[in-house]
Amino acid sequence: MEQEEYILAHGDAEPDYLAKINRKTHLKMINPRMLSGHLQGRVLSMLSKMIQPERILEVGTYTAYSALCLAEGLSAKGKLHTIECDDELEDFIRENIQSSPYQEQIVLHIGDAKKLIHEMDVMFDLVFLDADKREYQVYYDAVFPKLKKGGFMLVDNTLWDGKVLLEVDERDNQTEAIRKFNDYVAADSRVEKLILPLRDGLTLIRKK
Repeated sequence: MEQEEYILAHGDAEPDYLAKINRKTHLKMINPRMLSGHLQGRVLSMLSKMIQPERILEVGTYTAYSALCLAEGLSAKGKLHTIECDDELEDFIRENIQSSPYQEQIVLHIGDAKKLIHEMDVMFDLVFLDADKREYQVYYDAVFPKLKKGGFMLVDNTLWDGKVLLEVDERDNQTEAIRKFNDYVAADSRVEKLILPLRDGLTLIRKK
């Protein structure tokens, strides 16, 4: 914790609108830990700015914090498509997007990501997966044909509180799914990959 505080003290602060979303999420949401937060948010922003994507896809919007961090790297005419399955979050998400400088560049989709990805006629430069961990491999396979050559995919929670290193309880479907997904990506010769021990694990993937 002290190390993270030191890192945050020597990096950029959260923009005010993100700090407000952070606070509102912790006050109003049942699982605020799902929010990317200050440190990971600045990492997502930096990676997006390095990649300079024209089109971004996010699977798993939650309260739009990560979407807004990723949007910081978009070109002036760039678009970010974000998919959320929980329609009860829609008003909260839209309110947060509208409080930011990127409201004209973000397209919110509410529904089943597998169906929506299939229907999208868009090629993406950058994809961020942060939804149902049990479906990660399905999302990966669905998105892969729509990721440009040389494009990047970022996948959150791939260390899962270190549970991927432990004996898996047969009832722990999420940990088992993440372990299988990590093995699947590790064996995929179509990509370069690296897991960063950031927060709960962030996998960086580049399509060859």
